[in-house]
Amino acid sequence: MYQYDAIDRQLVNERVAQFRDQVRRWRSGELSDDEFRPLRLQNGLYIQRQAPMFRIAVPYGMLSSTQLRTLARVARQYDRGYGHFTTRQNLQLNWPKIEDVPDILAELAAVDMHAIQTSGNCVRNITTDPFAGVAADEIIDPRPLAEILRQWSTFHPEFTFLPRKFKIAISGTREDRAVTWFHDIGLHLKQENGEIGFTVIVGGGLGRTPIRGQVVREFLPWQHILSYCEAILRVYNRFGRRDNAFKARIKILVQALGVEEFTHQVEAEWAHGKDGPATITQAEYDRVAAHFAAPAYHPATVEDAAFARHRQENAAFARWLERCTHPHRVAGYRAVTLSLKKHGVPPGDISSDQMDIVADLATHFSFGELRIAHEQNIILADVREAHLYALWLTARGAGLATPNIGLLTGIICCPGGDFCDLANAKSIPIANAIQQRFDDLDYLFDIGEIDLNISGCMNACGHHHIGHIGVLGVDRNDAEFYQVTLGGRQGNDARLGKVIGPAFPAEEMPEVVAKIIQVYIDHRHAEERFIDTFDRIGITPFKDRVYAGRAHGKAKTAAMEVA
Repeated sequence: MYQYDAIDRQLVNERVAQFRDQVRRWRSGELSDDEFRPLRLQNGLYIQRQAPMFRIAVPYGMLSSTQLRTLARVARQYDRGYGHFTTRQNLQLNWPKIEDVPDILAELAAVDMHAIQTSGNCVRNITTDPFAGVAADEIIDPRPLAEILRQWSTFHPEFTFLPRKFKIAISGTREDRAVTWFHDIGLHLKQENGEIGFTVIVGGGLGRTPIRGQVVREFLPWQHILSYCEAILRVYNRFGRRDNAFKARIKILVQALGVEEFTHQVEAEWAHGKDGPATITQAEYDRVAAHFAAPAYHPATVEDAAFARHRQENAAFARWLERCTHPHRVAGYRAVTLSLKKHGVPPGDISSDQMDIVADLATHFSFGELRIAHEQNIILADVREAHLYALWLTARGAGLATPNIGLLTGIICCPGGDFCDLANAKSIPIANAIQQRFDDLDYLFDIGEIDLNISGCMNACGHHHIGHIGVLGVDRNDAEFYQVTLGGRQGNDARLGKVIGPAFPAEEMPEVVAKIIQVYIDHRHAEERFIDTFDRIGITPFKDRVYAGRAHGKAKTAAMEVA
């Protein structure tokens, strides 16, 4: 993974010293709350419902064992002994004291970490596939270019005060696992006639106005990705709305201009910067790519006998292998997902003790590195099959081996109303109630792959729009209700879910999900996934089952109120 040089470290350390002085001035009264607000936000520090929330950057989701141990120590010393991994592949602390944040930043800086651009109207964390570099379907490793994009976007003087926040995702695989269609800029690496380049997608996003992005360039040579992104951002900076925060994202601009005119504006702007200083040279690419060289693998020529025996004799181990391990490009290795979706625990939460255990697992079994997935789980990308049984035993003992990856209870969930000021409703209790209702692994395996995503408000931090089953918290007359969408999905065929009808009170949600699952079971063909059945039979059978027996007038009134 990328290692900071002296310039990187000086930059981050100076930022720590700057913020320490800003906190001192705020505490002494030299800075008002209003004056301090943009300064703390520039360092990832929010004021939430119960306490400050501090967001730590994890660029493209990669961490070292040393960095994770530092996060464990910080959460233990300055918070309540746990953190929350987000769909942006970052870590959030929910209970730090503002006066402690400079000390936290100093500890992070000592291991090449920071909280820069985790908030504010700037380019946020660059995200990518958590299996980058090892995926069996990978065309090109996206991490070197993700790192170049990170360096380019950090403190970029033109793009520090954009109309709104800005998110970029990059994918280098045949199957998109980076949700690129729903980012401000989505980048698909590809090879065409022996040349490497990008398909460039612009104007995607979830939130209050969910929109699938549109292609503005089918093929852009990789050397020009910085100058082309600069052209996109300049057009956005010039024409994006600043009078209305709800209309300020680039997706609104693309819709307002139309993709043809928007593309014309970008191409005209790019003509001024093409082949300029922002062009990536081969030497610079090679310099960065060297940080992502493959580790010293020991490829297997035959299957390990002990591994094969454990898989055959231990049903629980075999079940975990099926759901929590993934193909690797090197024979004899697998990528492993450590599940942060144990039933009864808020999805994405991890304790300090668990962080230490994961750091040890990464050190012993995965070359000292790990990744954070946008599904809020942890990936150990390079594990020998011969070591999987020992890893599983430790992970299971630490509550990190629930074999529900890709299944109904492997829920993506934002912190919701328990923590967030913006939330209309709580998310975590709904996730826990659904997990409790379906706390039967045999049943989960029988119904197969289903993505269930929960957001506590229209900001869609839980990506509910792209869940096979999506749940959105809404506020109705000071009561918490939940709207359900069906048919959303990520991947190459990314789509937004469709609202099935009026919202439901919290206590009904587990049974609502149960009815949806029963419709699928009643109609599915052999080996057919939930999403395939939905595509074949449509939304009506699900709607009819869920709303059967509900008073028409009550449903009609609820629909009007939610709208």
